[in-house]
Amino acid sequence: MREFAELVQIMARLRGEDGCPWDRQQTASSLKTYLLEEVYEVLEAVDAGDVKRLCGELGDVMLVIVFFAQLASEAGQFDIRQSLRCINDKLRYRHPHVFGDLQVADAQEVVFNWEQLKRREPDTQDRTSALDGVPRSLPALHRASDLQKRAARVGFDWDSPQGAWDKISEEQAELHQATERQDADTIGDEVGDLLFAVVNYARLLGVDSEDALRRATNRFERRFREVEQRAAERGQSLGEMTLPQMDELWEEVKAGGVDKS
Repeated sequence: MREFAELVQIMARLRGEDGCPWDRQQTASSLKTYLLEEVYEVLEAVDAGDVKRLCGELGDVMLVIVFFAQLASEAGQFDIRQSLRCINDKLRYRHPHVFGDLQVADAQEVVFNWEQLKRREPDTQDRTSALDGVPRSLPALHRASDLQKRAARVGFDWDSPQGAWDKISEEQAELHQATERQDADTIGDEVGDLLFAVVNYARLLGVDSEDALRRATNRFERRFREVEQRAAERGQSLGEMTLPQMDELWEEVKAGGVDKS
């Protein structure tokens, strides 16, 4: 694709002797933050349903990816073509029902075959646990869900969502007990156990916890800003209002359908 080749050429020039001083001083380590930021901006565009913004944000992600590949190429490690070849080969290998003669009944069987094929690959041969391969750098809710999914694949899972729901009640009780004892060392652990249990329940309901919390946080932000605006329209600031007054405004915003997403 001409546009992609042009991006690769632009990045090589930016990193060249007469290129950009900022680009020339970047390292793989310094680019990590930018990659995370760009990925989250993609998620924001998806959540907002902003197709135009999504188009631009995907370009920003590709820029960082090409940047990483350029650094590796300069170090004589690999180039972007090798990265593309790796993913192309992987996709063909893990989709024998598309590129081969294997027959599958449904998407669940596709996932099962994917995992079986993945275990045969050279870079997974040294894995000794079903939990191996889940990056520690993932956001906490996402990592919790991924670890739970890995455990579930070998049968370590609840028979139904009800079991996970009961576990939430159990963790709530343990947190309450730790709080009553004012056991500071235990309270943090119990909060973590409760969150982990909620993630498990969400997973069994088919809900992505990371996505759900991100959307809930966005709803809170939008509603809170609307509360601030309505208070200002009445000549008040939230700092001057009582909690019941603020709560009344909050319920007004919710009832008015300002944000139901």
